[in-house]
Amino acid sequence: MNGDDRLMPSTRTPPVGRGTGTVRVVTINLWGRHGSWADRQAVLADGLRELEPDLVALQESIKTADFDQVVELLGDQFDVIHGTGREADGVGASIASRWPIGPVQEADLHVTPRTEDFPWCKVLAAEIDAPQPLGPLVFVHHKPVWQAGRELERELQAVASARFVEGFVGGRDVHVLVAGDFDATPDSGSLRFWTGRQSLDGVSVRYDDAWETIHGTAPGHTFTPENPMVTSGDSVREFGWPYERGRRIDYVLVRCGDHGPTLDVTECARILDEPVGGVWPSDHFGVMADFAAGDPQSLTHPVPRETQ
Repeated sequence: MNGDDRLMPSTRTPPVGRGTGTVRVVTINLWGRHGSWADRQAVLADGLRELEPDLVALQESIKTADFDQVVELLGDQFDVIHGTGREADGVGASIASRWPIGPVQEADLHVTPRTEDFPWCKVLAAEIDAPQPLGPLVFVHHKPVWQAGRELERELQAVASARFVEGFVGGRDVHVLVAGDFDATPDSGSLRFWTGRQSLDGVSVRYDDAWETIHGTAPGHTFTPENPMVTSGDSVREFGWPYERGRRIDYVLVRCGDHGPTLDVTECARILDEPVGGVWPSDHFGVMADFAAGDPQSLTHPVPRETQ
């Protein structure tokens, strides 16, 4: 475990908040600088600016000595932390917050020899100085291995991440939001563990899946041949997904207490899921989720709607 208060920090100007009692979370896999990055960069930057997230989990983000892809996309209004253990080209995981980031910890998720070829399978947690009644809250980026046949590793990594989060929280009464590219479908063992449907290795937790809360069993695929970047071009040449049928593998989760989630999920949507001027933002679609804190009697409780 890395307990440094800053791992690979970037500077930013003083943050601005969305508003008291609400938080918008976005997760998106940036796909590095594959494809036509100059075109994708403009589409991603515009899309993220319009969404106005408070917290962002980014996968396949590039951070090198002379380039910070997250700052390039989000500007200087975010506090940014980059996870360690990156690929040779700087690819790894990052989180960004409009509110100040406090203590940060990172834990390694190399749980078997089959994970050793993936340097940035890690869990990254940051304490966020969000305004009351939200904060402080804990924002967690979870990144397991991606290979199709490695659900054993993803299950072990889910348990390791959940244990790490509990250690980071340390019994405090704080909200916890977990986001990222989990590379597993909702019916997989690792997601069933996260969402409280089964225990693993003598451990059980429950986090509510924001998409499921709003949309029920609607597919909501985030890695899909709807996006030609998945089945053509760089993706097939470099990563080989020609027969992909579509999966929901990107998530925003909220930790539950004894009586359910500690924040009300008020909206969840698939984002950055259409081309702009013929340019697709990434090979993944992103997920946006809105949460609210406050008097439960004053909050909305949407009935799940079966939509795409």
